[in-house]
Amino acid sequence: MKARRDYAGLKVTILGMARQGLALGRFFIAAGARVTFSDRRSAEELAEARREMLEYAAQQGQPAPDFVFGGHPPAMLDHTDLLCLSGGVSPDLPIVQAAAQRRIQLSNDGELTLRHCPVPIIGITGSAGKTTTTTLVGLMLQAAGFTVQVGGNIGVPLIDRLATFGPGDKAVMELSSFQLELFAHSPAIAAILNITPNHLDRHPSMSHYAAAKANILRFQEPGDICVLNADDAYTGPWLLSGRCQVVEGSGQAGVYYPLRATCLGFSLMGEVASGAFLSGDVLVWRRLGLPDARICRTSDIRLRGRHNVANILAACCLAGAAGADVAAMAGVATSFGGVEHRLEVVRERAGVLWVNDSIATTPERAIAALQSFVEPVILLAGGRDKHLPWEEFAAIAGQRARQVVLFGEAAELIAGALTARSHSVSGEELAVTRCADLEQAVSVAERIGRPGDVVLLSPGGTSFDAYQDFAARGQHFRQLVEALP
Repeated sequence: MKARRDYAGLKVTILGMARQGLALGRFFIAAGARVTFSDRRSAEELAEARREMLEYAAQQGQPAPDFVFGGHPPAMLDHTDLLCLSGGVSPDLPIVQAAAQRRIQLSNDGELTLRHCPVPIIGITGSAGKTTTTTLVGLMLQAAGFTVQVGGNIGVPLIDRLATFGPGDKAVMELSSFQLELFAHSPAIAAILNITPNHLDRHPSMSHYAAAKANILRFQEPGDICVLNADDAYTGPWLLSGRCQVVEGSGQAGVYYPLRATCLGFSLMGEVASGAFLSGDVLVWRRLGLPDARICRTSDIRLRGRHNVANILAACCLAGAAGADVAAMAGVATSFGGVEHRLEVVRERAGVLWVNDSIATTPERAIAALQSFVEPVILLAGGRDKHLPWEEFAAIAGQRARQVVLFGEAAELIAGALTARSHSVSGEELAVTRCADLEQAVSVAERIGRPGDVVLLSPGGTSFDAYQDFAARGQHFRQLVEALP
């Protein structure tokens, strides 16, 4: 990949004009590249984004970009030196496959950020907990006195901030499997929080999905740091053996390579040789050759749920590897109240607690949310299925929920999974109500809620049947709840 100053005149095509695609556009326009945007949406839908990019090019004194709306015609490749994929754009698209056959280089904002960031990057991926852990790491490093930029798949893409970094600054970056598919470099400090079924509507198999996640470690060098979950079925064996191994499946070649970085582990289940772990109710930080350090007790943590204790342990490993001290870790662990749409308390009304966990776009995340409460739960679940198993969700819902209110495309699918689980936590038959949409689901929950209940929006499915993203769904839930008299 060329240095940024050498992009002048390069013909760059960007697929997708969402947040990451527009950030890529600003990067290449400022560098003097000839940029073409291509998006399946219409010119009318993207009029504001088009105006923004034209104005930006004029401000930079650079050539105006070109735009192709309504699809990705193969003829674009005749005028492309580099093809960049915005977030969520699949490498399996015919246009991307055709580019690969022509040996046109592929990239995305994460890959370019890694190559051009002037400071080492702390990269974080996983099936669940990425945003919370990324946020925690940023706060711990800030508490330790560092200037920190947090971005990537969370917030503003860091490719928009490369010019703002100074010597000694820290970059913390959340990375998705979609971004990692194209990586040929790895962050100096990298973590895989967990690997569980997710995005199987996009990845052909768990082997494909796990191989994409493993790319965050694949190109690390001696002297780098990798952080792995000792309790996870995938990464636990990697930590013990010092090798990454993903079995082949559905056309995905097997992945097998030694981990060249220094490994830190985190665990809720037992001690690790180096890293962070839970000992009784105490979070412990351990580095080889040094005395163990007590971080805090679980009772001191504001975040709900055992999964969030694991997120804090992972964050301590990452922040500690980047230079944070135990005081900074403890200060954040005991004060941080959470990220919006992640077990976010919206309000308490008439003795009923309303909680927004719209980020739960997989059954596994909804399970973690259910297990965070001892109170009777009215669970709001649904959305769009991602071709993931619902059996365990149904079992836990039967154990933890008093009632389940379903909405969205996946309502019938989830109802079928719940059929075999006929009793709720109270021992009564598990009541299941189907609703047309989230607004109706909130209305039903408001009617059946009793003092001491928790109404929990933790859908288990994506938002794309009715909303732009999980944040829009969570925002709508918040508005509906706040509007209750």
